[in-house]
Amino acid sequence: MLTSKQRAGLRSMAHSLDPILHVGKGELSDALIKQADDALTARELFKGRVLETCPLTAREAAERIAAAAQAEVVQVIGRTFVLYRRNEKEPKIRLPRDTRR
Repeated sequence: MLTSKQRAGLRSMAHSLDPILHVGKGELSDALIKQADDALTARELFKGRVLETCPLTAREAAERIAAAAQAEVVQVIGRTFVLYRRNEKEPKIRLPRDTRR
């Protein structure tokens, strides 16, 4: 589970990213989930977009993809969303530690 400080850091990193995953009228297929899973393994953080033809909202799509890919929803704004999953073998993003006790 991400802390608010970690989530803020990830949001700032995602700001400059272009969406690499597009959810359209076909909604969430196995191929789309695999693409998200592969992107999370390679990058840990990515931005996706829900097209106008999709019957799902960006929040619904992000939550379903995150559940299927065992990731966390970092941010949803309009039709875009950001997902994160730590790569335990080769971490690429360094998050601040949780200092709460």
